[in-house]
Amino acid sequence: MIFVVAEELIPEAKRGSPDKAVMSLMVGFAVMMTLDVALG
Repeated sequence: MIFVVAEELIPEAKRGSPDKAVMSLMVGFAVMMTLDVALG
């Protein structure tokens, strides 16, 4: 799901370094989920 969003809905992710953009998106999602669980 995250990959689909990065590749289809965020066209800027395809410019420059797509791998870096996708990894940044995944790290951001992981941080958001961690904070959601930690803060309840």
